[in-house]
This record gives sequence, structure tokens and C-alpha cells, in this order.
Amino acid sequence: MALVTPSKISMAGLILASGFMISPVEVQAQSFFERLFGGPSYEERRRMREEELRRERERARPKVRISSPRYYTYRPDAVKTYKLATLAVPPAPQTAQTAQTPPASSSVPATAPADGSAQTASAPATAPVTAPPPTAFEEARIYLKSFKLRMPREVGKALIAHYAQHPEFIWVKDGKVDVKARSAMALLQHVDRFGLVPSDYQVALPAPEAPLQMAQGDADAEQPDPAEMARLAKEARQKELVTFEMAMSARVLTYVLDATRGRIDPNRLSGYHDLPRRKVDLKAAMQEIETSDDIAKYLTGRQPQSWQFKALEAELARLVSEGEGPHIEIAPGTLLKSGRSNPELANIMAAIKLRASEALREKHAAVLAAYAGTPDYTPEIVQLVRDFQRENKLGADGIIGRRTIAALMGGDTNASKIRKVKFAMERLRWLPREFGQRYVFINQPAYRATYFNNGKPELSMRVVVGKKTNQTSFFYDEIETVEFNPYWGVPLSIIVNEMLPKLSADPSYLDRIGYEVTTARGKRVSSSSVDWYGVASRNVPINVRQLPGRKNALGELKILFPNKHAIYMHDTPSKSLFKRDRRALSHGCIRLQDPRGMAAAVLGTSKEYIASRIAGGRNDKDTLNEKIPVYVSYFTAWPEADGSVKYFDDVYDRDKRLGMAMKGTTRARQS
Repeated sequence: MALVTPSKISMAGLILASGFMISPVEVQAQSFFERLFGGPSYEERRRMREEELRRERERARPKVRISSPRYYTYRPDAVKTYKLATLAVPPAPQTAQTAQTPPASSSVPATAPADGSAQTASAPATAPVTAPPPTAFEEARIYLKSFKLRMPREVGKALIAHYAQHPEFIWVKDGKVDVKARSAMALLQHVDRFGLVPSDYQVALPAPEAPLQMAQGDADAEQPDPAEMARLAKEARQKELVTFEMAMSARVLTYVLDATRGRIDPNRLSGYHDLPRRKVDLKAAMQEIETSDDIAKYLTGRQPQSWQFKALEAELARLVSEGEGPHIEIAPGTLLKSGRSNPELANIMAAIKLRASEALREKHAAVLAAYAGTPDYTPEIVQLVRDFQRENKLGADGIIGRRTIAALMGGDTNASKIRKVKFAMERLRWLPREFGQRYVFINQPAYRATYFNNGKPELSMRVVVGKKTNQTSFFYDEIETVEFNPYWGVPLSIIVNEMLPKLSADPSYLDRIGYEVTTARGKRVSSSSVDWYGVASRNVPINVRQLPGRKNALGELKILFPNKHAIYMHDTPSKSLFKRDRRALSHGCIRLQDPRGMAAAVLGTSKEYIASRIAGGRNDKDTLNEKIPVYVSYFTAWPEADGSVKYFDDVYDRDKRLGMAMKGTTRARQS
């Protein structure tokens, strides 16, 4: 038997990375039995053992995942009950100012008396300055001592502050509700034309003032004192008018708040909304309301004045005049095959009559006319469904399942269009009043990006937006830079959620596919040397990026508007995706169908120049001379340049969430 030399022991590796030790005798014995029986070599067994230990460590580690932003349970704006007792207290009475007695040196001689003796004119007697009589509001304010009013917090603060400084009626004149109040009330009753809820701003008019009447009856009976009756009637009227004044101002201010910034705070809807809420100076608004000569014009002017809002307003009026129209529901989960029966067939046939083209309805007129509401899925109806499926670019198999039902229900009724237009009007209030002369508008449900110059659309293209699990956020920012031949800095969420499983199976995965891994200080390291679990736990700072080139996920260029969501516009090597109708396919960024055209537009240059910058092959960038606003928005109804409104599917179910928030706001205000 051969002796085991120190060199052989060293080569065997007595202390292994896996943490167990094999003696020289064991190494020699293993080598002998390997030669004798032809089993796996020692090195193979060592590798197998190390791999098993690595897998055990991976299994023992908790699963790490970076979650996407989430939807919230919406909390409406605070509505409080305010006691207005502070307004019932009149201001401190003015101190009567007296005329000052002139000093002695200023005395002038009086006319000499008859006896010739000289006298000096005495100072005139002091006379009190009469205080002005109290205003009608000051007389009535005492009746606010026990009055309470429910209103949004901002409204309550502004209302109390205004009347404390300006104790005057705005909506009452000469003991009556004035023309200004009636004009404002008429507008508030019809704010549904702006997509608002009229019940939020309703105010009850005081009853007309009744004339005093003496009691009829026995002439010998004691009659009430007419003066006392007049006093009681005056007090009752004052109370009615001053409480109406408060309610009217509260509702008008609530309207001003809603018209200016919207009823809903979008940032309370979900983590996908990032829109700074506009501040509204309600104290200044109260002064403007007080001095306004045309209150209806003033209140209408608080709505957005953009052409987009006016187009939506006109569309809403048209839809309302036509009525909501039929509404058809098909039970979720319905599945119907040829020769079977289902009571939902009646709803399916009704939907086909509503959604099918005129040509299709004419072709199958006999079948549609003969259908009597039975549940049997006959061959004639199967053929009708197949033609409907072909018309909607579906597999024409005659099976009524999820996709066919979506097509049957996907068309918008007037009721759903009205809903979408109202949502669009609300969302417009979350954005700046003016978009600017040059800007880029991205509408996610439309899968489209449009460049505007001088306020008019100059370039429009298809885009790919985020998947439902990686939604593109709703926000606005400013375009600053165009980067050519870009690196792709891989977001931590993609590293953890998508790359980590591959790295667990193959630690050298990133090295093998050509990604660059660097430390926080920029030192390049091998992906197999990184503690990826530490990276996932945010304990180990590591950067991963894909080098520029044909396979780069960002393609030839990216257009940057730095934001906390790490969203930007960029090229893509996956050009075929633009042929799809539904293009919610990215990790959240916006992929452009014509990135060179968009880059040329925002830089104010030509596509030839952009091509020359890309042709250099070097990572480089151009900074815009002037930043351009970009609106990464979400509208399921949106006007075209000609004023016509188009409708889109609710890609991320945000309409549903907004509808729930609107109902919650109404409940909170009316409770």
C-alpha cells in the first residue's frame, strides 16, 4: 500500500470549505475503493456535499421579496362639526373719543362784556363721538351661540376667520336672501355638469317672512302685545338669516375647494399615485366671493379652464342628454359550450345585439329575431357567437368564456362613459391648471405618448407601460436629459424578485450573461462572490447594470425625468410588443415605439442628429436647454385634439378605487 505523503494530504484538502475534515487515511482508503469499485471520486463527492450544504442554507433562509406599492383603504378629508359660538361674541365696544381742551396758551380773547372788563374764551365742553349703529349681521350674530355646522376642516377655519374680521352679511340684504345667494345656489344645484355631486353643496332657503297677524277670537280676550310679537318675529328671522349665511358660505367654500383641487386626495388611493395636492387659499376666496359682482362666473371660473376639461364637460352634457342607456351584466365565471344550456344565454344574446356591428346583426337577423330567451346554446347561436368572436379578433371556437365575455362587456354603455368622464374631470383637477406650451403627455390606459408644441400635438406614438403587478405610477415631472447607448441600472426589486432565484441556482449567472456587478464604491466584483441574501435584505450595497449594446433592455436611448419611482421613457429591443392592443407589459417604465422621434422632439433637433449620437456607440448624454413637463397620467376617458372623447379600458382597476373613494367622501359629508 502506498504511503500518503504530505503533498498528497495537501492536494486532498484536509479542511474543506464545507466545514468537515477528512483524515489522510480516509483519503487513501477512498482512493483505493474508488479504483476497486469505480464509484464517484472524492472530488465529486466533495462537490456534491458542498452543493447540498449550499441548498440547505438557501432553504433555511427566509424568502425575501420587494413588494410593489399597494392600494389603500381610502380615508376621506376630515369633516368636523364646528361650534360657531366665537362668532356670537360682538367685538369690544369702541371707547368714545372726546375732544381735547386746547391748552391755556391758545386761549383767545372773547368779545368784551358791556361793563368793559376783559374775559378769556373758555374751552368748549367735551362731546362724545356717537358710535355707528350695529350692522344687521352684528345684531343677528348672537343667535350663533348655540349653532353648529358640519364642514371640511379647511372650510371651517376659513369661515370663522373671515366673519371674525368682517362681520357682514354676504348672502342677505335688507332682511332677505339676496340675488347673489340665489345665483350661487342655482349654480350649485347643477354642479354635476362638472362631475361633482350637487348634494355636497345643498343649502335650505329660509322660509319667506310671514306678516304679523293678530289672533282672531273673543274681542274681550287679552290680545298679545304687537310690539312683543314684532320683537319675537324679528329675532326668529335674524336667527334664520344668520344660520343660512353660515351654511351658504360653508357650502360655497366647499365647492371652491373641490373645484380647485378635487374632492379626492389621490395619494390616499394608492402608492401608485404621487401628485402634490394643490393648496387653496380659502380666506382669500371668501374676500373674492364677498366682492364679486358675478358670483356664477366666479364659481364657474374655479373649475379647470383647459380645452381638455371643456371638451369633457361638453361630452358629459351630450351623454346625459342621451340618457344612460341599457346596462347588461353577464355573471362572472360563465362558461358555455355548444349543445349545453345556461340561463346567462339571455344576457349574452342581449349583449351581442348591443355590441355587434350592424353587418353582423344583419347577417344573423333571423337568429336574433327568433331567440325567445331560452337557455339552450343551439348550433345557430354558436355560429352567431363565432362570427362575433372573429369580429373582435378572438379565437372563433364558439366557446363563451372569459375573453368572449370581456368582449361582450368591454364596450362602453352611456352609463359607463358618464362614469369615466366624471373620473377624468376629477383627475384633471389633480394636475396643474396649465400643462405648458411644450410638454409630453402619456396616458397609460391609451398606451400612448404625445409630444405637444405650442399647445398642439406634434408627435404621437404607441407605448408599453407597466404590468398590473408592476404598475406605472401616476405623477408629473420635468424632462432633463436624453442618454444615448445607455447602461441599464437594474432596480433592486428586479434583482430580488427575478434574479435572486437564478443566482441561487447559479451564483455566476450575472457574470455569464454579461452584467456588471460593482460595490458601492464602484469596484467591480464577480456575481458569485456576492452575498445576495444580504443584498436582498439591504445590508449589502451592490449595483448591477447591463452594458450598452444590442441586447440592452433600454435599447438605443432613454429620456430621463428624475423621480423617486425610477420611471423614464426608453427604447426597447422587443419591437414586436407594439403590435399588441394591450401593452401593459413592462416593469413600470415607458417603452417608446419611436424613441428617436421623441428624443429629437424634446431636444429640439432632428432624427438624423439623434442617429449620429447613437452611431458613436459610446454612452453619452445631451441635456435639454429648457426642461419640459411630462405628465405620466391615467385617464380612461380623454379628448382628442378635435374635441372628441375616446374611451379606454381600466388597465389597473383604478376607476373602481376612485369610485369607492368618491362614494366614501359623499357619505362622510352627509353623515
